[in-house]
Amino acid sequence: MAKSLCIPNKNLIFASPEPAKPLYNAQMCGSFFLFLSNVIPYTKNYKSAGELVALLQSRGLSISDTVKARQYLQTISYYRLSAYMHPLLAFPKSKNQYKAGASFKQVMMLYRFDKKLRLLLFNEIGKIEIALRTAIIDECTLLFNNPFWMTDKTNYITESKYWKTMFLINHEIEKSHEEFIVHFRNTYSNPYPPAWILSEILPLGVLTNLFMNLKSPQAKKRVALRFGLQLPVFISWVTVLTLTRNACCHHARVWNKQNTITPMLPKRTSNTWITMTANPLRIYFDLCIIKYFLCVVSPNNDMTDKLKALLANYPLVDIAAMGFPKDWTKEALWN
Repeated sequence: MAKSLCIPNKNLIFASPEPAKPLYNAQMCGSFFLFLSNVIPYTKNYKSAGELVALLQSRGLSISDTVKARQYLQTISYYRLSAYMHPLLAFPKSKNQYKAGASFKQVMMLYRFDKKLRLLLFNEIGKIEIALRTAIIDECTLLFNNPFWMTDKTNYITESKYWKTMFLINHEIEKSHEEFIVHFRNTYSNPYPPAWILSEILPLGVLTNLFMNLKSPQAKKRVALRFGLQLPVFISWVTVLTLTRNACCHHARVWNKQNTITPMLPKRTSNTWITMTANPLRIYFDLCIIKYFLCVVSPNNDMTDKLKALLANYPLVDIAAMGFPKDWTKEALWN
């Protein structure tokens, strides 16, 4: 039985397939834990900021200003800061004892460094995002010769991919209060705006998902070639950019965190790429991907200077934990 899908623009009704059933329900989810023999009940109690300061001191963390430490724990939260405390733990870390000389000042130093790194990443990815949007719109609109190709079912791999994409598009239209969306709705009879208007309200993740759901290999290859990459590598790297951008948007730790997916290693690129071996799961590899795209869209970019300045301001940060090779500044990519 088909289900009606309300399209906010013009209140049109389209028929869509029944939504997929969830892979598990609450009962199944509860049963899942019965198969894990090593799980234990959570018994930790809530502790106030003052109690947490005392706990950290008992574990060997030096805190010179307890009043300021309590204020940080009240405004940032212990759980968020604990990710920056973890590198300071002595081995084995399960004993929760800090290394000799470890201090709360070092914790806050790492926290501030990570914050500034996120700002750098977000700013540079923003430039790439705009170029990606433009490339997708330009190449696909020219190839399909259709301003409304985004909402054309014939352009998608399967009907289910089309409906999933339409669900995402409809969601963004419904919540959008942009003047250009309101103007289009009140002026034109078309059920959806053209691709170049729609793209302005679609998040990067939705746009890249839409791009990957397209049926035409030629359209995808044309966009990838615009950045001098083979299609599989392009898709892999754009996915990494999207995940990194989302981490920055949600103020998640990035400086020493591992990627949840492994970026593809390119066999060849049309532009300069790194030659030294680097861990693709660490943030340095992400930085290299960002720098690569920037060198395409903005050849005279100053990302290298910004990155060097940030690292110089935080000399105690272990860049090896970020995946930086010893002589990374000698790479042509960074020069």
